[in-house]
Order: sequence, then structure tokens, then C-alpha cells
Amino acid sequence: MGVPLRQQVSVGTYLIKQKLKGVKKYPLVLMLEPLFRCNLACAGCGKIDYPDDILNQRLSVAECLEAVDECGAPIVSIPGGEPLIHKEMPAIVEGIVAKKKFVYLCTNALLLKKKIKDYTPSPYLTFSIHLDGNRERHDESVCQKGVFDLAVEAIKLAIERGFRVNVNCTLFQGESSEEVADFLDYAMTLGIEGVTISPGFSYEHAPQQDVFIKGKDIKDLFRGIFKLGKKRKWRLNHSSLYLDFLAGNQSYDCTPWGNPTRNVFGWQKPCYLLSDEGYADSFTELLETTEWEKYGTSKNEKCNSCMAHCGYEATAVEDMLSNPLKGLMVSLKGPKVEGDMVAESAPVIEINKLADIPVRVDLD
Repeated sequence: MGVPLRQQVSVGTYLIKQKLKGVKKYPLVLMLEPLFRCNLACAGCGKIDYPDDILNQRLSVAECLEAVDECGAPIVSIPGGEPLIHKEMPAIVEGIVAKKKFVYLCTNALLLKKKIKDYTPSPYLTFSIHLDGNRERHDESVCQKGVFDLAVEAIKLAIERGFRVNVNCTLFQGESSEEVADFLDYAMTLGIEGVTISPGFSYEHAPQQDVFIKGKDIKDLFRGIFKLGKKRKWRLNHSSLYLDFLAGNQSYDCTPWGNPTRNVFGWQKPCYLLSDEGYADSFTELLETTEWEKYGTSKNEKCNSCMAHCGYEATAVEDMLSNPLKGLMVSLKGPKVEGDMVAESAPVIEINKLADIPVRVDLD
């Protein structure tokens, strides 16, 4: 794991406090989305399908800091859109760092070389730079050539300037285990802190729907990756049980309130990935009025095949707190890459089809 000890202790202390207080629904990471506007139009992105009047909206510095206080999560991830487009982003980051929250500023890095002078290195700030594989794969994913090289240049610059740097890698259809393993090997040579890796979520509004990996294919892919990585020292910024879940060895329901989202519309129900389910005016209202029981792989068709870290990392962390020995053993041995996988939840669409099957009744 590439997460510094300071952050591990801070987050661990927060989790223990929630347990001692008996809190059942608590946030782990605030997904703070101050804008939707982006300077790329990626094939698998469902975040920029809005009219210009929405894309031109921004959360203010005050609104962002209020959301951080209201939520109380120890980690703040700032996705988008492209956050570096926001003219007040340096002030937003500075304000969050002053609260001693760990900020992951997610960026495609196209503007980082120009904007880096506006930021100050801090143990509380990490540039999380998107790289969805090696050069050809990444440029295909973002639908623009040359982006990979610009991102790598920005990574090297940020590290040289003393910033914490993480790579955020999303996997799509057509990936091979060998290809991903080669990319992870390369990423380690850049001197980054670690890699966040997750299968892409099939956004309803994504311009291309055939790019997403589904069902057992996700688990087969990750088993292949982890098998190749047994003797390689990859720094993956995830709990060991989340990685074990990706390999098909853990049966989890998602924890949508673990990564609540605040954006220009308000507090998004129920999670960062579903944008058409409504909004709340406050974090408290989000917790109290969202019908959480309606969501999950076995409950909602929109959730089918989702294994994204923003839904399941919090579940894995909760499992590690409840079963520390299991978490330790997986951490020491790595995810299981052979043998049976846990049973998959039947997709909702298949369950619903049962209602259309005629039932024969013998009256004799």
C-alpha cells in the first residue's frame, strides 16, 4: 500500500471513533464535484452530458468548505469535470488542507503544468492523475492522442516539485491482464505514491456503452492481473479486501453513503455514479431521505455489474474492522487467484423477467 502512515493513522482513528459512537452510516470519502465542465470528452464518461448552462456552473469556495464541514469525512476527492478549470480551485484546496483533510485532486493533467504554481506541496494534498493504461490504451480511452505523454510529463513535474502523486486507472473492455500488468510495472517507475484501479461504471449517459466490462469478466481480468503481480511490488491504494472483492472472493453489497457526492445540484442520491435519482439540500437530508434499500446489485438494474471503489471500498473497510484477521491474511497472501469464486447476485433485469414466465396450473 502506498498510503503514508500519517494518513493511515488519521483515517484509522476516524473509523474507530465512528465505531465507538455506534454510528451506522458514516462517510469515508467526500466526492466534491465543483463543476462538470471538462476539456476532454472520454468514451466512458457520463459526467459531461449536460447543456452549457449547467456546464458553466461552479460551486463557490464557501460552498465547498461548507460541504467538507457538513460531511466530516477524513478524505476529500475532487473529481469533475476537470477541477483545474475552476478558477478558485487553489483557494478550495487550500481551505480543505487547512482543515487537515486529505485532498485527492483528480485531473487529466492537461492544465497541470500551467497551474501547478498555484498549489503548495502538503502531506494533505495529492494530485490524482488519470492514466487508463499505457499510451495507446489511455489515448483511446480519452479519445485524444498525445494525452498520455502530457500526463506523464505532468506527473514527473509534480513529483519534482515535491507533491504527492497518485495515478487513477479505470479499466474498460478489451483490456488483457498482461497489458494492465505491464502498465502497473511502468507506473511504478514514475515514482508515484500508488495506483487507484477500478473497473469503469456503465454510466447511462456515456457516449459509448460498449466500452464497459461486465460481470464475471471483471473478476477474471483482476484474477489474471493479481496472478501476474504475485512477485511484483505494485503499490495499489486500496484495502486488501477490496482487491479480494475484485478477484471474486468476497460477496459485498455497496455502501453508497461511504462516498457521498456534493455537486452543483446539491447532495446527489444515492451515490457518485447515479445522477438521475434526485438530490438533497444537506448531508443530513441525504442520509435521512435516501431510500438506500432500493440500491445495490441485487436490487436495482442500474447497479448491475458495478464493482467501483467508490461503492465498495467503504464496505471492504468496514469488513476489515469487523474481521481484522481475515483482512490481515488477505493482506499477507494477496487475493486468491485460483478456485471457485463467490456466487454472483442475479442481475435485477433477470429477476424481473421471471414475472413474464407463464405459470401452468393443473386444476385436476
